[in-house]
Amino acid sequence: MEEAGVRAFCKTQPPRAPGGRFPKSDFTVDLDAGTVGCPADHTVKLRALKNGRQAARFGKVCAGCPLAERCTASRMGRSIHLGRHERQLAAARARQADPGWKTDYTQTRPKVERKISHLTRRKHGGRQARVRGQRKVTADFSLLAAAVNLARSPCSDSSAKPTDGL
Repeated sequence: MEEAGVRAFCKTQPPRAPGGRFPKSDFTVDLDAGTVGCPADHTVKLRALKNGRQAARFGKVCAGCPLAERCTASRMGRSIHLGRHERQLAAARARQADPGWKTDYTQTRPKVERKISHLTRRKHGGRQARVRGQRKVTADFSLLAAAVNLARSPCSDSSAKPTDGL
């Protein structure tokens, strides 16, 4: 999407850890070097998992660490799992920290919420399916979304006259 010039205004959730422990954002992830560093300055290599995911397991390093209680409750040590879209998530979280992004988001969000509201109002019938079957419902809703987008498009001028040649 970035190559096509599309700017995403979706909020990206911050990483969380159970029990108030260190979240993944407190670890230094270097995808190019294939390493992860913990808050206590221990560094381990990333290992490849299925489906393009990766994991860093600190294992025995956590046994003598003074920050282990604030990091993990596992006897096996802390592990950090990275999805295949980790680079994009990190970039999105970095964009969200920018005050300019926050300003653009607050200006854009009401428009998006309004469009979702238009789709689900009774007039359009987006709240309930009019057909049966997932494929038919998807096709019907896609047609509905296209119609709403076309109606809101700046190209849809009601005073425009069709040409005779078309």
